[in-house]
Formats: sequence, C-alpha cells, structure tokens
Amino acid sequence: MAPVTAPGRSLASVARGGVLGLAGAGAGAAAQVALVLVVTRSFPPATAGALFTAMALCLMTAGVVRLDASNGLVHALAHHSSGAERAPMSAYVRAAGYPVIALSTVTGVAVYLLAPTVADVTGVPGEWVRLLALALPFIACADVLVAATRGLGAMGPTTYLLGVVQPLTQLTLICLATIAGSASALPLAWALPYVPVLALAALWLYRHTPPAVVARTEARYMLGAEHRQTGPGTPPEAVGGPGPGADERARHTRHAAAELWRHTGPRAAAGGIQAVFQRLDIVIVAVLAGPVEAACYTAATRFKLIGQLTAQGLAHAVQPRLVRALTGHDLHTARRLYQVTTLWLVALTWPVWIAYAALAPWLPALLGAAYERGAQVAVVLAVTMMIASACGMADLALIAAGHTTTSLANTTIAITVTVAADIALVPAHGALGAALGWSAGVLVKNLLPLFHLHRKYRLRPFGRHTPAALRPRTWHEGAA
Repeated sequence: MAPVTAPGRSLASVARGGVLGLAGAGAGAAAQVALVLVVTRSFPPATAGALFTAMALCLMTAGVVRLDASNGLVHALAHHSSGAERAPMSAYVRAAGYPVIALSTVTGVAVYLLAPTVADVTGVPGEWVRLLALALPFIACADVLVAATRGLGAMGPTTYLLGVVQPLTQLTLICLATIAGSASALPLAWALPYVPVLALAALWLYRHTPPAVVARTEARYMLGAEHRQTGPGTPPEAVGGPGPGADERARHTRHAAAELWRHTGPRAAAGGIQAVFQRLDIVIVAVLAGPVEAACYTAATRFKLIGQLTAQGLAHAVQPRLVRALTGHDLHTARRLYQVTTLWLVALTWPVWIAYAALAPWLPALLGAAYERGAQVAVVLAVTMMIASACGMADLALIAAGHTTTSLANTTIAITVTVAADIALVPAHGALGAALGWSAGVLVKNLLPLFHLHRKYRLRPFGRHTPAALRPRTWHEGAA
C-alpha cells in the first residue's frame, strides 16, 4: 500500500500547484481568446472558419495518436513514488513516448497524402492540411513530455510552457501574419510554437534526469532485481557492472511499457474519443453548415477555454495526489481533495459564466457583424459550463481510481449523444444547434462519472470537506 499523505499536507501542496496551474491557465486562456478575436476581426468569416476547423482537426488527430500517454505517464510516475520497486522513471518516459512518436509520424504521412480529400470534405485548403500534417508529431509529443514533468512533481514547466510560451508565441505570430495580411501563414503561425515547447520540455527532463543519474538509478533497479535472484550479499560488480547497457535499458522499457499500457490501454481509446469530443462539433458545423457558421460557433464558444483551462490547471496540480490517495485506499484524502477542488473550480469559473451570459447580447459587436448568432450560443455555453463545474473533476477522479474502461464507456456515450444531436440540429440551426448538441454531450460526460464515483466511493463534489477550501489555515493541519 502507498504511504498515506496527511490531508493538510496534500491540500497545501495542491494549493501551491493550483496557483501555478491557474496562473498558466489564465495566461493561456487570455492569449487564445485574443487569438480568436484577432482572426475574426482581421479576416473574412470564411477564412477564420477554415483556420478554426484546421486547428480543431489537428488537435483532434493529435489527441487520438497521443493514446492518452500523457495521463498514463502522470499516473505511472506519481505512483512510482509510492515506494514499490519498479522500473526507473526514465523507462516510463520511453515507454510512453516511443508509441506516440511512431503513430503520430505514420498518421502525419497518411494525412499529408490524403490532403486533397480532407480539403474537399472540410473546406480547409489543402496546403494548410499538409502543413499541419507535418506538425502533428511535434504537437503530440510535446504534450507527452510536458506531462512527464508533472509526473515528476514539477508544475513549473506546464505553467510556463503550456500557459505562457505556447499561447503567447501563437498570438504573436498570428498578429505578425495579420499585419502582413497573409492568410496563408496563419496555420504555420499556430503550429510553429509547439517546436520550442517540445525542445524545452525535453531539455528540462534531460537536466533533471541527466545520463549519469539515469544510469545510477537503473543500475540500482537492476541490482535489486538480481538480489532477488542471488541474495542480498551479491556485490554490484557481480550483476553487470556500474550501469546498465542497451539491453538492460530495453528490458526496463519493456517492463515499464507492460505496466504503463496495462493501465493506459483502455484509456487510450477514451483519450482519443475525448479529444474528438472536445472539437468534433467545430468540424461538424464546417461540414454541415459551412466555414462561416463554423467561425461563428468557434468564436462564441472559444470563451469556454476559460473554464476548461481553469479546470485543467487544477487537474494538473491534483492528479498525482489523487492517484496516490485512491491507489493507496486513502478515501478520506480523496474525498477532501475532490470536494475542495470542486469548490475552487466553482468559485473561479461561475462569476465568469454569469458575466458571459449577461454580456452575450453585446458579443456580436465584439466579434463582428457576421457573428450575430453568437449571443444565443454564449448563453447555452454559460449554463452548461456552470453545471459541469459543479460536478467537479469527476472523470479525472474516475481515471485516477483505475476505472479507465468505465471512463471509456462514459465518453463513448457522451460523444454519441453529441454527434446525434448535432446531425439533427446543425442543418437547421447552424451554430446554435451545435451548441445544444455539445451541451447535451457535456452534461452526459460529467454526470455519468459522478454517478459511478458516488456509488463506488461515496465521492461527492460537495460535502463536509467543502468548507476547508474557505479556510486556508486548515491546509496545513497535520503537516507537523
């Protein structure tokens, strides 16, 4: 069993990580909203809609080929600290990264070759499709390496790379393309920042797990494995010398891969479905109603990034601790973490959604005259996100508890509801129909895991631990 962390210590740590996560989420959300405003105000709706559709297609594909390795890696590295004798941490990074590199490269080549077909179906220019196909491996692998830094207990790289470097660089390059009046440069401006994010994340991991440290760690792991076979008195030089070679590292990687993908395998499909779920509505609107409606829908719903990135910032901080609490059967800490973070999420996002709904009638004036349906979409978005926030991070808790198959089933049901509603509503109602379909899917996706958590663990988003979020001094109780 994993060692039990004091609840006060966990909350204090989550609070520190949450502040960093929220800072990054706030900067990222502001930059992405500004990006949408720049594009919608500077280019015709058809061009803006084609760009937003291309971005959605690229991120959907990256989410599929990533195989949910990011969450699986965080789970494996967080669980690694439980004290059990397992493969070295670097082996888990290799086990997660190699399949993503291979699959994203193969998929990128296939999309590049099929660019004319994709362009005919979606209305995205073929040259844009080819460019983003080349960027696909960088986008998929960047997220995996940044996730590895979180699994090692650091929130800084996630905050700075995903919250500052990537979105602000994208905004800067988009603004330069706008000033130059070059619509053809827009997809390159959006995709290029993933390259420095990937490089900087790899550099961080290299600096914090340099080859000498990795070799010593893997040698200790090998020594422990051999001691179980030859006895504790065997000297290190008798079991392979001072460090592991290529064969040993390959064996470590295979061992880590078996463990990591045993947990992540069912979730890999769910992660892909989740990535599709987040952005499929934009593509459906573009296919069924055209790029102009897609631009209107994307611009009006882009503000949901505020809530999504806030939840993501909290999730990045709480996920490793929630994994340790649930895998260690420490339900008291799990309930406390879940209820406190739910209240934080509600307190941070509900004022935004209430204000967004109240200001919805003025949204078309902000975006442009072609976006008059954005006001109705904004109201649907605000109400839905308020309900979703009140459910807390239910799916994350379900995954942390190891119920990846249940999460897959829930996400599949949610995306089925979304697609069915979109097909029925989008042809007649355009962006508003897509918003209603998305709302139905989001409600299903949040309520189903909430039901499972309550039935199995008696986890609820609100309860007797909720007031702890309002008393910061209680975060340090029991830390002594």
